[in-house]
Amino acid sequence: MELHSLKSAPKARKNRKRVGRGHGSGWGKTAGRGHGGQKSRAGYSQRAGFEGGQMPLSRRLPKRGFYHRKRFPLAGVNLDVLNERYEDGAEITSETLQADKLVKIERGGVKLLGRGEVQKRFVIKVQAASASAIKKVQDAGGEVVFVSFDPVEAAEAAELAKAVEVAEAAEVAEVTEVPDVAEAAEVAEVPEVPEVAEDAETVVEETDTQE
Repeated sequence: MELHSLKSAPKARKNRKRVGRGHGSGWGKTAGRGHGGQKSRAGYSQRAGFEGGQMPLSRRLPKRGFYHRKRFPLAGVNLDVLNERYEDGAEITSETLQADKLVKIERGGVKLLGRGEVQKRFVIKVQAASASAIKKVQDAGGEVVFVSFDPVEAAEAAELAKAVEVAEAAEVAEVTEVPDVAEAAEVAEVPEVPEVAEDAETVVEETDTQE
């Protein structure tokens, strides 16, 4: 077997359909589009669900249920994450979790979940919590407090905390001062070069004396 002798399996490669090439093929003249009408025009497109002006199925079917306008998504955090990250007696809030990048900023706030165990006493202020998480925190001597949440204020607080961190890092970093070139040139001792004019006058006087 050689490369030039390789062939595709039978019927694996199908030739494209060529329309509008004579009525003998069966797809000539109107090329399968019929005699006029909107669908026979070039550039025709139809939006999904359109049924030619007839009431579409999506509007004919009855609707069930409703959407609660105050129900927003929550960012979840588990107890094992808090137990590893924070010290005993710490007060944990939604803003603290967002500043430490443990949760995302969601419009509904933060929900405490019950995965893992907690051996430290925490005061946790969040927007929601599962029953198992509340029980574990209370058994460890902690407390769960439900508070309201404003996503705009939380985003501003996170940005402010980030700006403070950048400012502190800039203060800690020591910037090496570059010495002034002019001062360095003044300090450097440059050897004195004898003046050419004085040497020339001395040579002329010596020549005149010899003569």
